[in-house]
Order: sequence, then structure tokens, then C-alpha cells
Amino acid sequence: MDIRTIGVLGAGQMGSGIAQVAAAAGYDVVLADASVELAQKGRSKIDAILGKQVEKGKMSAADKDALVARIKPVSGAADFGACDLVVEAATENVELKLKLFRGCDEAMKPGAILASNTSSISLTRLAGVTKRPDRVIGMHFMNPPALMKLVEIVRAVQTSKETYEVVRACAEKMGKTVTVSNDAPGFLVNRILIPMLCEACFALQEGVGSAEDIDTGAKLGLNHPMGPLELSDLIGLDTVLAIADVLHRDIGDDKYRAPTMLRNLVAAGWLGKKTGRGFYVYDASGKRPA
Repeated sequence: MDIRTIGVLGAGQMGSGIAQVAAAAGYDVVLADASVELAQKGRSKIDAILGKQVEKGKMSAADKDALVARIKPVSGAADFGACDLVVEAATENVELKLKLFRGCDEAMKPGAILASNTSSISLTRLAGVTKRPDRVIGMHFMNPPALMKLVEIVRAVQTSKETYEVVRACAEKMGKTVTVSNDAPGFLVNRILIPMLCEACFALQEGVGSAEDIDTGAKLGLNHPMGPLELSDLIGLDTVLAIADVLHRDIGDDKYRAPTMLRNLVAAGWLGKKTGRGFYVYDASGKRPA
């Protein structure tokens, strides 16, 4: 199957990043959200990000304009009829994703592939609500998609070999390195990552060390590019909590339980960089004040 047009459902942080990566690889992109205004906002964000690359001399204005022009904002999944591949990138909520998968399935042409950027939810369950279960797959981009080299492909029980091969080739055309996971809670990356993020939060909650010392320890002692609390703020604390809850529920091991502090931050609406406050406080540009 030849992928030429890619739909992206969700124009937020992940969805707009996926749309940018797909357009940069030469694909035509249909970017959808709950309204066309939200989709247009996502494309405007991409335009602004690439504008900074032009200012730094890393990209020509003509190339930026051509890339952005390949992204068409639309009002919803009903406009995915011409897409060869759709990547759902909505909030990490199983009931929402099931609803969106049913809508995409109805709108998409026969033979088109439906992927999810989910970081923890069962692809087998998502595939089961569609009429194309063999053409459902996980395509988990890392955050931020334009910078991170990895795409984690997740094979549902129903995923066909052809679907896997087409999606792998598509990810590699986008310049990504691929890892492959069977459908299990948290897949590979988050099964390893989330317990570490939660343990850092437990250490903070118990007063073992400050947020700065925990993050500095991880960066200089473990050679991580970001500390676990910084990374949690970047991912979004609501997303970290949602994945932790999936792991804890579906695996049943208390090592995956979420700290009370994490739950309280989410309950307060302090979700990290996207809200201006999480483990740290951020200014309007997303930077931590000195």
C-alpha cells in the first residue's frame, strides 16, 4: 500500500508535532480536531515553530511555506475519506479513544490504516471496535515528535503483517528509528519509564530531596538529558498519571502505583509546562524563571 495522505486526529502538542513530521517527509496531511479553529491553531503553531528555524538560518522561508501548505486543517474525522493512514493523537482516555476510533473507521476508505499514538491503551481493544481490525496498529511517537528519533510500533493481536510493514516503512520515511512491541500495558518505553517518574515523585513526596536535586542527580549521575520531574512536566502530569493507572490496573503490581502528590497536582490543574505549573513553575514562553 502506498501512503500519500496522512490524517492526524488531535492538533495539540503531540498531534501538531506528528503533522509537522509527516509534512516534512513529503506527505499531504489532514489535521483534525474538535473544530476547524483548533486545527488551524495547531497549524499556526507549526508555522511559528518553523519560523524560528528560518530566523536561525536552518530552513529557508520557501521550504517552511511549502511544508505548512501540505497541512490542511479540517473540523473532524469525517474529512479523513481520502487518507491512506490516520494517526489518532487525542487525550489518553480509553472511552474517548474508542469513540474516536469508531468515527474514524466510519469515515475512512476501505483498506486505509488506522493508528493510535496511545502510550498505554490496548490496541487490541481499539481494533475490536472497528471494521478493519487487521489494519489497526500503534504508532507511538515520543514527545516532542519533531525532535525525538523513536517511534514505537505496537502490534495488536489482529494487526496484519502488511499493516506492520507499511507503517514501519512510513515511520522510517519520516526519519524515525523503530522499535516494535506486542500489545501489553505500557508497551516497552512507558513500562520502563513511568515507574521511574513515579519513584522520583515518591522521593520528592517523602522529602528525600528537592526537585532540583532529584533532577540533577538523574542528569549527572545517570547521564539522562532531562531529570524525571522535568520530563514529567514536559509530558504532562495528567498523561503520566493516566499511564500509571493503566499499568497499575492492568498488570496489578503495586510498583506501578501513582504517588498521592502526583494525583494532587493533577487535581489542582497543575499539569506541567502546558499549564505553567507542575513540579516547577514556568513563564509564558514555557521557561523556568531564574
